[in-house]
Amino acid sequence: MTQAIRVLVVDDHIDIRTLLAEYLTKHGLQVYAADGGETMRAQLKKHTFDLIVLDLMMPGEDGITLCRQLRQTSSIPIIMLTAMGEETDRVLGIEMGADDYVTKPFSARELLARIKTLVKRSQSMPYHGDSVVKTNLLAFSGWRLDQGKRELLDEEDRIVSLSTAEFRLLSVFLENPKHVLNRDQLTEMTKGHTAGVFDRSIDNQMSRLRKKIEKDPKKPTILKTVWGGGYVFTEEVNIL
Repeated sequence: MTQAIRVLVVDDHIDIRTLLAEYLTKHGLQVYAADGGETMRAQLKKHTFDLIVLDLMMPGEDGITLCRQLRQTSSIPIIMLTAMGEETDRVLGIEMGADDYVTKPFSARELLARIKTLVKRSQSMPYHGDSVVKTNLLAFSGWRLDQGKRELLDEEDRIVSLSTAEFRLLSVFLENPKHVLNRDQLTEMTKGHTAGVFDRSIDNQMSRLRKKIEKDPKKPTILKTVWGGGYVFTEEVNIL
C-alpha cells in the first residue's frame, strides 16, 4: 500500500484549516494543521511531512518570513496561499523558496492536484538530458550536487539548502552543460508543462540559484543569460 502524502497546513484562519483538513483527508492525504510559526515548528519537530501549505498573510510571522526560515534548513516543497491583490508578495514568496502558489479564493480540488503533482515531482529524479551520464554526484566550480541526497555542498562540505524547484533546475543545467535552454524548455524539464505568457517562475528560480552559487550574482559567470535565447550553464561538469 502506498504511504499517504503527509501535509502540514499553516494558516491562522481555523475555517481554512478545517476545510482543507476535511477535503484532503477525504482524498487520502494525512493532514496536520498549525495556526502560525510557533505551532508549525512544533509540528515539524514531531513529524515529517511531504509538503507544507503556507498562508502568505498571517499576523506576527507571515508566510514569507516562515518560508525564508524553512529554506535555511529544509528543501520540503512549499505551496503558498495568497490573496488576489498580493502579486508583489507572491513573487517575493517564490523568491524566498516557495515552489508554487494558489490564489484565494481557491478550489480545494485544484490545491489537491497541485499537492500531488509537486510531491510526485519532488520524490522523482529530475529530468536527465543526454549530455551527461546519469549519476548521483556531479561536481562543478568547487561545488558538488548529490542527487541521491538532494544536497548541494560547497568546497568546505557545508550543505547549502535548495528548494525542490532549485534542485531540479540546477540538475537540469548540470545534465545539459554549455547548451542554451530557453524558458519553455526549462519549464518543461522541471515542471512537465510549457510556460505561460506571464510565467516568470524560471527567472525567479534562476535569481535565487545565482545567489547561492555565484560569487557575484549580479555578474554571473556560471549561469549566464543568453539574451533572446534563455540561459546557459558555462562550467565543466565532472562525474564523481
